[in-house]
Amino acid sequence: MTAESVLEVIKIAKKRRKVDNPLIIHSDRGRQFTSSLYKELTEKMSKSYSEKGTPWDNACIESFHSLIKREWLNKYKIWDYDQAKRLIFEYIEAFYNTVRIHGHCEYKSPNQYEQAYYEKKLMQCTGS
Repeated sequence: MTAESVLEVIKIAKKRRKVDNPLIIHSDRGRQFTSSLYKELTEKMSKSYSEKGTPWDNACIESFHSLIKREWLNKYKIWDYDQAKRLIFEYIEAFYNTVRIHGHCEYKSPNQYEQAYYEKKLMQCTGS
């Protein structure tokens, strides 16, 4: 993974989410995450780094990787990078965020939970 590929993903995510409030971005201390390019693009974000030699700092993403393999990728014979990329995108966008319920999201999908959050926030602002 290169710094450029990481930066491209960050740009896409920022554009998609249209987030204005402060962001926290967490990563390990790989070269691509400590490069000047990365620091420049993320200068307005709070950065959180895993400690060196402490893989359990990334337990949540390691858990997600295990989940995506168990629930999705192990069902397929993956032939190339493009197929893997498509399958992962499909899992996240067509299942994980939209259909799969999560205990920490009040047993809603992340998209449903986020929608309810913003509806509640809007009601608080309008006094409804």
